[in-house]
Amino acid sequence: MKYSVSEDDLAFKRQVESCQFPVAEFDHRAHLRLAYIYLAGNSVGVAVQLMRRTLTGLLTHVGIDPAQKYHQTLTEAWILAVYHFMKRSNGSDSADGFIDKNTVLLDSKIMLTHYSEELLFSEQARVAFVEPDLDQIPRYAA
Repeated sequence: MKYSVSEDDLAFKRQVESCQFPVAEFDHRAHLRLAYIYLAGNSVGVAVQLMRRTLTGLLTHVGIDPAQKYHQTLTEAWILAVYHFMKRSNGSDSADGFIDKNTVLLDSKIMLTHYSEELLFSEQARVAFVEPDLDQIPRYAA
């Protein structure tokens, strides 16, 4: 399976990582796009670390304390979800192409099929990854 990133993806990644991408435009699709880009060249664990660093950097850049806003379980669960769909697909030559083939990922409420609201929006889940309490997220060997 081939997971490639386009020149536009690389430019997007550079903009986000350098806090030059407008935070108001960093929506759910942008999160998915960045997750795909990180996963295309890294393991799940590294992708989670890169996403955390980038998101907390963006929050800090706009004057928001990451300790108050950043959500570890949502970040890691979405990385796992993107990875799951990458493993199920025949590859893609860009993040947008991947997302367009896997539009179910655009439903930001999909995590509520895996987590109860009580658990997902708990303080415990915000500060550290917690396993789903409703339905497991598929995992794959490295």
